[in-house]
Amino acid sequence: MKKILNLLFFSLLLTLKNTSSANAQSPEPTRIFRFYEDNDFLNIRGDGTDRAYTNGVRLDIFYQRKSPSKLPIDYLMPKAGKNSVDTYGWSVMQIMITPNNLTIPEYQSNDYPYSGALFITHSLFSSNQEKKYNFQTELIAGMRGPASFAKQTQEWIHHVINDEKPMGWQNQCNSKALINLNFAAEKQLAGIKKFAEIIGGAQISAGTMTNSLTIYPLIRIGKINPYFNGFISQFSTTTTGDTKKKMQFYFFIKPKLTLLASNAIMHGGIQRKTELERETEPAFTSNINHYLAEMDFGAVINKGNFSISYTQKPSTAYNKGLYSHNVGNISLYFCW
Repeated sequence: MKKILNLLFFSLLLTLKNTSSANAQSPEPTRIFRFYEDNDFLNIRGDGTDRAYTNGVRLDIFYQRKSPSKLPIDYLMPKAGKNSVDTYGWSVMQIMITPNNLTIPEYQSNDYPYSGALFITHSLFSSNQEKKYNFQTELIAGMRGPASFAKQTQEWIHHVINDEKPMGWQNQCNSKALINLNFAAEKQLAGIKKFAEIIGGAQISAGTMTNSLTIYPLIRIGKINPYFNGFISQFSTTTTGDTKKKMQFYFFIKPKLTLLASNAIMHGGIQRKTELERETEPAFTSNINHYLAEMDFGAVINKGNFSISYTQKPSTAYNKGLYSHNVGNISLYFCW
């Protein structure tokens, strides 16, 4: 696994070098394709795991429209003022949860359950450049359970890398429709032009997937485009007055406090083989930790129309009496 990650890393550096001079005189980009990979094996301390929230793969396309959208749902998503910079998005994501010991075929009531989810997201990131605030809206629809194909995905990956076969997917959380609305608002609190920004934010989630309230500050330091120029500008170069492209390289940190009412990805009825087993095994809903402390921190580097970000995301335990967790993320951005 480490050899694969090293090969990926050097391939990304080569791609970054090759794109450094591309499109030097091209217009500002209005679209981004993103490949997004969460994995608890990714850890800057070198002690990766394969448990709890173990993997999340996401593909996104973000775009700015030249004319107003005709989709009815787009009219319902709030915008940040008359002259807002509006970036729409469509995404598909698969998530998988597993217990710590993958070799046990029986249901493990003292650990996180096997669980998978597959869902699509339609989003709007609306930013007000003048007043330095934004609104972020996500509409989510999908399924938890066997229809997520999380079992097949993990078994295939472990076969490819010659890792142990996960044995307990017959005990995964059962099928459930996932419908959610996530809404966030952010406002700049302080800033040093092109070098540092402090932003305050809050997010509320409601639906059959998650119900929660999160507050956080976001700090960015480095060579940056202004955050409220829009979502795409955070991961693309801009043309300066002398027509040269400006590279971005910055660090960020976002500590979060979350009040969590429910999380259907990790809590729910367990799929069982027989009626007797279904009667004797309670739903996995006990001991949910309603207060979470999380921290996202990492770096973004952008050159030309290519960007890469790395984020480390430690969190306190999702359930009382269980272990805390740490997930890493690598995201690749291609703009045009």
